[in-house]
Amino acid sequence: MTNIHMSPPPSAPLPYNPHVSVDCVVFGFDGERLKILLIERTISEVNGNYSDKKLPGSIIYQDEDLDTAATRVLNELTGLKNIFLHQFHSFGDPQRTGNPRDRNWLEKTTKMKIGRIVTVGYLALIKISRKIIFESENTTARWYDIESLGTMKLAFDHNSIAEEALRYIRHQVMLQPYMLFELLPRKFTMTQLRNLYDLILETKSDVRNFQKKVLLIEGLEQLDEVQKNVPYRAPRLYRFNKKKATKERNKHGF
Repeated sequence: MTNIHMSPPPSAPLPYNPHVSVDCVVFGFDGERLKILLIERTISEVNGNYSDKKLPGSIIYQDEDLDTAATRVLNELTGLKNIFLHQFHSFGDPQRTGNPRDRNWLEKTTKMKIGRIVTVGYLALIKISRKIIFESENTTARWYDIESLGTMKLAFDHNSIAEEALRYIRHQVMLQPYMLFELLPRKFTMTQLRNLYDLILETKSDVRNFQKKVLLIEGLEQLDEVQKNVPYRAPRLYRFNKKKATKERNKHGF
């Protein structure tokens, strides 16, 4: 009888790409403080459970592009949909996964051996009123004051990623101040706008000069309405007409 050598069947493709991930930095504004959306995860260890915080992120699937992965991951971890995510920087330090606790958690989650991972950072500015949905018993998404990052140790290199995102939006706001309106409610006061501007740029604006300057922004409209239910003289409300601003920018060729 002739022995026939049978080649083993090709292995199924891995569901994840173990070397590429996406991390989403999502900022919000509550009228007084700049906020960042973080995932609090619970890790089961031999000595008990351990909790820490991280940015919404994960490694990508083998068959998806980066933008699709960022949208998927953010939705899976927070329930947020239809969020504009902007790719702002990549992070490739060989020691990103050097912490055994982070690496073990990721290997347990993906059921894959994890080595070096390059991650691509995505940035989103959203209205803090957007509903956050928690669907996992092991993770919870919450807003945190941006100032707390200085005393908070996030997983992996997520402190560095968040700091880079802040530097990025500071630079962009100087070039494109209308980005601020993505963080404000539909109707807002001049004080709220000034507070947000000063928080992002780490400055202290003069009230009158600031108002004169921002009223030159195309699309910013003063309303015949005032803020309601406040224990002081009700300030006037404003809104940003995005369609009008876009039309004007297109007219001037930018």
